[in-house]
Amino acid sequence: MHPDKICDRVSDAVLDELLKQDPKSRVAVETMGGHGIITLTGEVTSSGYVNVRGVVHRLLGNKYGVQVNIVEQSPEIAQGVDVGGAGDQGIMVGYATNETPELMPLEVMLARDLNKYIFEKYGSKDDGKTQATWNSETNEILALVASFQNVSKQDLENDVKTWAKRKNLKFDEKNIYCNPAGDWNIGGFEADTGVTGRKLAVDNYGPRIPLGGGAFSGKDATKVDRSAAYMARRVAVDYLRKHNAKEVYSYLAYAIGKAEPLQATVIVDGKEMMIEGYDLSPKGIIDFLELRKPQYEQTARYGHFGNGFTWDK
Repeated sequence: MHPDKICDRVSDAVLDELLKQDPKSRVAVETMGGHGIITLTGEVTSSGYVNVRGVVHRLLGNKYGVQVNIVEQSPEIAQGVDVGGAGDQGIMVGYATNETPELMPLEVMLARDLNKYIFEKYGSKDDGKTQATWNSETNEILALVASFQNVSKQDLENDVKTWAKRKNLKFDEKNIYCNPAGDWNIGGFEADTGVTGRKLAVDNYGPRIPLGGGAFSGKDATKVDRSAAYMARRVAVDYLRKHNAKEVYSYLAYAIGKAEPLQATVIVDGKEMMIEGYDLSPKGIIDFLELRKPQYEQTARYGHFGNGFTWDK
């Protein structure tokens, strides 16, 4: 329920609604919210129709005013996409590691799991964030951070300690930081603004892994920022398993309007090689990963990778 992630969810909910009606919808919708007003702007070309205000009210209730400024996709962009080309340029990074069953960095999975634990305990619709720092050599937790609206510092400290002990983590209680700026009751859009695509490290693999491309949420799969990032993850997962590797990075680069990637390389435990055996055109990726079906609001909740989506398998 952080403002930025709510904006991601709104943008992806709009995308999902359009894909239900027209799987070939072209969508690039950005959401900004704060202090009583939710604004959506962007480009949509679709035979479907979405009640944008209805989507916002479903996710957030009726207490916010909604402004909508959405137009059709630029014909100069469309002419390159219509012939199967990428909807933008970019270099996308994929990653997989054997650190966790989800093939994700451990610190990301720890922060995600702690976040779910606290939210599920309180059944909360309030704002909150978590963070984990660990030493990969000693496997010791260096810091756990939890900041949550309408939960006391003492309760949070007890929750974090209980969770960490259940996970059998090595940690020092003095390195737990709960509501470190003090308890807080004003959060969400009442305290701060949110914008689609402002939590890219959370959406990807955390701060340890390079970020490529741009934001995911609100974009249909002709935008390689999203589809090629998903494909890069799938390639990394496949190569990790094929080579029984410790970690894999994959890189896909595209030019707007061009179907074939400019770069398709993978680094398996430090050894670089070419990616082979995949159709890496936007259409090939969309068909292989089934990216025309509505599924995206869920990706905006707890990260786009490591949650059992088609590109994780």
